[in-house]
Amino acid sequence: MAEPKIIAVMGATGAQGGGVVRAILDDPSGGFVARAITRDVKSDRAKALAKLGAEMVAADLDDPASLKEALADAYGVYCVTFYWAHLSPEKELAHAKAMATAAKEAGIAHAIWSTLEDTRQWIPLTDDRMPTLMGKYKVPHFDAKGEADHFFVDAGVPTTFLLASFYWDNFITNMGPKRGPDGTPTLTLPMGDEKLAGIAAEDIGKCAYGAFKAGRDYIGKRVGIASDHLTGTEIAAAFTRALGQEVRYQAVPPEIYRSFGFPGADDLGNMFQFYRDFADEFCAARPVAVARALNPALQTFDVWLARNKDRIQLG
Repeated sequence: MAEPKIIAVMGATGAQGGGVVRAILDDPSGGFVARAITRDVKSDRAKALAKLGAEMVAADLDDPASLKEALADAYGVYCVTFYWAHLSPEKELAHAKAMATAAKEAGIAHAIWSTLEDTRQWIPLTDDRMPTLMGKYKVPHFDAKGEADHFFVDAGVPTTFLLASFYWDNFITNMGPKRGPDGTPTLTLPMGDEKLAGIAAEDIGKCAYGAFKAGRDYIGKRVGIASDHLTGTEIAAAFTRALGQEVRYQAVPPEIYRSFGFPGADDLGNMFQFYRDFADEFCAARPVAVARALNPALQTFDVWLARNKDRIQLG
């Protein structure tokens, strides 16, 4: 029997990376083993992955030498950046370049880069329909990832460009329904009547693992994944069914969402405006059938919500 191939997973204790590691560990006969890469191998999340059977390796995206060591002898690598930890597009670009360089030097046979659209290809900086942020971005956490694609291409790394969708898991935190003045839970999003492409965070990892298992089939391709394309009204109806009480949908203009004042509100307001204004293109790039082919256990929003309804904080 051939020796299992090592898949190194960046950000292994995060939502996406953790999903990839668990997907590998859940398939012991799949021909792969998980090398979980994280800055702190002594964290509770790291210890939990080690207990499941992952090889834990310490490395830091700010330390290229540590990346080179972490990728030694690996067949594949899952690359993801962590914008919300630092809110810096420049750091995103530097980290993506470091991963691409390390993957090339290690002779990686298959990299999966978790990327997104560079929205400036749809909304130029001169387009005042959406405010320009930080002087040169429309949706910073999208644009930096999209801009970074060329690092993998230029380095000649065999890469799958994985386009994720809105995390349903965001509804567990501050984006979920909140009780209004009359006590009725209300889902507030600047989506109008357009469809939102979404997916459970753990399913991103399972889809990525499916791409690794497919060998070279997805190398050089942009692969968009989603479990559903739903309007705000349809999402609220799903909450109503799951929670057993009415949940309303309230569409607000993006400029209102941008004014909410929490860190990154302007970025997220622009993100939702991009989702809304280019919904057809965004959803078309994320066919549900593709995600289901990669991950036959893909959860619909209704299934995910049934499993997670007790975690929804209505406030």
